[in-house]
Amino acid sequence: MALPPFHLAFPVHDLDAARAFYGGMLGCPEGRSAAEWIDFDFFGHQIVAHLDPGMTPRRHHAPVDGHDVPVPHFGAVLDMAAWQAMARRLESAGARFVIEPTIRFRGEPGEQATMFFLDPSGNALEIKAMADPAKLFES
Repeated sequence: MALPPFHLAFPVHDLDAARAFYGGMLGCPEGRSAAEWIDFDFFGHQIVAHLDPGMTPRRHHAPVDGHDVPVPHFGAVLDMAAWQAMARRLESAGARFVIEPTIRFRGEPGEQATMFFLDPSGNALEIKAMADPAKLFES
């Protein structure tokens, strides 16, 4: 059964910077837009960047497998080849990672490739790929 797309609305301080980041750097096609917001196709899901010029990102980190993971964050679970291509794309574009592309939970059911980075407004994103996609929810 196909999963229904999720919808996420989040604040950004600058729509042009969001457009360059999500549309340009991440390669997410742009959907509808208005003076105060932009829709993006985020790997088949709808995310909407809403203009909030005075936004201040929330700063919190949680320990996960020896890393300080930024919370809150959102992202996508890709297949391994797409994850590797995204890591190369971001590295080539000079992305600054909060957590560099890495493998965590090695040898465990949840083994995964992961990377964390911030958008221009300080929103944290994680892109991951499971060593075994069938184990996404196993502990």
